[in-house]
Amino acid sequence: MTRTGSLLVVDDNEANRDALARRLRQRGYHVSVAQDGAEALALAETGPLDLVLLDVEMPGMDGLEVLGRLRARRSDTELPVIMVTARTGGADIVEAFRQGANDYVTKPVDFPVALARIRTHVSRKWAVEALRVSEERYALAVRGANDGLWDWNLVTNEVHWSPRWKAMLGYEESEIGATPEEWLARVHPDDLARVEQALAAHLERGSGHFESEHRIRHRNELYRWVLCRGAATRNAAGTATRMAGSLTDITDSKLADAATGLPNRLLFFDVVERAIRRGERRPGYVFALLVLGLDRFNVVQESLGPLSADRLVMEVARRLQSILRSTDAVTRDEPDFTLARTGGDEFNVLLDDMTDARDAVRVAERLCGALAEPFEVGGSRVFVTATTGIAVSTTGYDQAEAIFRDATLALNRARAGGTSAYEVFDPAMRARAVSRLRAESDLRQALETRAFEVHYQPIVALDRKRLAAFEALLRWRHPVRGLVEPAEFIPIAEDTGMILELGRFALAESCRQMAEWEARFGAAAPGVMCVNVSSRQLGDATLVNDIAAILERTGLASSRLKLEITETALIRDVPGAHATVSGAQALGIAWSLDDFGTGYSSLSYLQQFQVDTIKVDRSFVSRLGTDEPGAELVRVIVALAHHFGMDVVAEGVETPEQFTLLQDLGCEYAQGYYLSKPVDAAAAERLIATQPWSSPSHVPV
Repeated sequence: MTRTGSLLVVDDNEANRDALARRLRQRGYHVSVAQDGAEALALAETGPLDLVLLDVEMPGMDGLEVLGRLRARRSDTELPVIMVTARTGGADIVEAFRQGANDYVTKPVDFPVALARIRTHVSRKWAVEALRVSEERYALAVRGANDGLWDWNLVTNEVHWSPRWKAMLGYEESEIGATPEEWLARVHPDDLARVEQALAAHLERGSGHFESEHRIRHRNELYRWVLCRGAATRNAAGTATRMAGSLTDITDSKLADAATGLPNRLLFFDVVERAIRRGERRPGYVFALLVLGLDRFNVVQESLGPLSADRLVMEVARRLQSILRSTDAVTRDEPDFTLARTGGDEFNVLLDDMTDARDAVRVAERLCGALAEPFEVGGSRVFVTATTGIAVSTTGYDQAEAIFRDATLALNRARAGGTSAYEVFDPAMRARAVSRLRAESDLRQALETRAFEVHYQPIVALDRKRLAAFEALLRWRHPVRGLVEPAEFIPIAEDTGMILELGRFALAESCRQMAEWEARFGAAAPGVMCVNVSSRQLGDATLVNDIAAILERTGLASSRLKLEITETALIRDVPGAHATVSGAQALGIAWSLDDFGTGYSSLSYLQQFQVDTIKVDRSFVSRLGTDEPGAELVRVIVALAHHFGMDVVAEGVETPEQFTLLQDLGCEYAQGYYLSKPVDAAAAERLIATQPWSSPSHVPV
């Protein structure tokens, strides 16, 4: 049987209203009409409607007000509303969508367009209704088949519990009384306040249904997870007199991982808590927690898709279970195990009743080795590696959360090291983690209080022994520790993303200072300000625009700024780095390849990125004039740079001999402690004014 839609056309213009209604009836719709807002609201309350065509501009109550009142009663899926307006844009349409309009058409109405939109929204409404009815039928069927039912007389405070309700808790028919305490007294203490608050709120206000997921104590003293649902009936005064509902055991779905069927985090935490309690009762009892993380699992998800990634997880779970079972069966003195999945790419193993902590290491090695063989997923061979963090109960734990924390710290340490498939927790790891967390907190506070300053290290032209440039270097003015070197805080800033804000500060402050020196010292001012750019900044699409804005604000010419980028930062994201470097070069900004020789030293990158300057790393400069391996590399790097038309800066120059040898090699520039340490702005100004390197009697500054 074909369903016919019921429409309401609201328009104060009789001709428009009747014409549209007539054409819609010809298309098989039941159509009601209203000449104003009041009539429309009355009709909306008297009979079923599938959609309203609502004129915006009407005398008295306009269409927007009518829309607001309709939405107060029915949602946009329960009653779609299409606004009809003579305007093709503007505030009315925006406001209509804000208030919950589904669509709009313009006058004069293009009937085929309007008809298509009506069909779309009516069909969607029917689909939502059908889905809701289907879900309700399914829910009723499930509750009728397996739920415990209860009926609470709120006047007498007596409750009828169905036999199934009692059996779910492990009791016979005659063993449960008729009071609410039979339920509430068995609720887990951690859940009780939440359950009582939700129950009181429902009885007081009565909106919707009461629904609560909580734990309830079974006869065997273990807790089961249940879903309790109910609704109250009220007397004429609105007072709740009766409440009835159902109880569903959801333990399996609550405590099992959907993809693998293994215990999930919630259940596994409980298992670990029990192991801790056993350790308190039994001297000499030892257990271990293994946190096994799949390496680069996000790459699998991105390349194969989420469904294939789930299949891979299931195959990994089967293989891990097989290895653990065979281990236990073949070697009887191995510990018992519980395997769980606690995250997208993480599995946990509890090794119970161990005799030696080395048992955990042996199991970790076997698990990681078992994953070496490829998996067949969706016709593809997928290779998986894993890293494991291990925490042993002998460290001393009184909560599951603590041993999870330490095993995860060990996992992170193993991943960061990259040399071992596993790591065993030791207390020093926690101390380092706490120290790192404290440093992050201090660094964030320093950003808020602007506790950073820029110091400047001279770069001297070797042929003229004159100041050619400054390298801007960040320093953190710590309230307790004093001046903190960048090696201590830059890696943390990189990991947390704070480097973006720090980098903007360094660029802005050094460009401002350079412009000030240019105005003050004229030709004696250094020619270039060199500013370091981190890998995070290099991948930031807004960096070039930020630099352009800083140059415009400070009035510094782009030719007076040079960016310093390390090889490591460059290759981390070659396309992103190329876009940023190209954008900076388009502004007229030069750049240096920093720490050259310590990374990949790819000749293709020198050409591809059009490097202006190569900075020779201090580890090579320090070997000049010695017989150490690599002493000749400086000569090779200088020759290579000159072949490509680049100039060279030697870092870490600390002796006059190194200075002279670099001159002989034709190196253009040098920086290092022989010339000057990084200094604050005031000291840098004195260097600009005195140019101490030109003196034959120069001593390190």
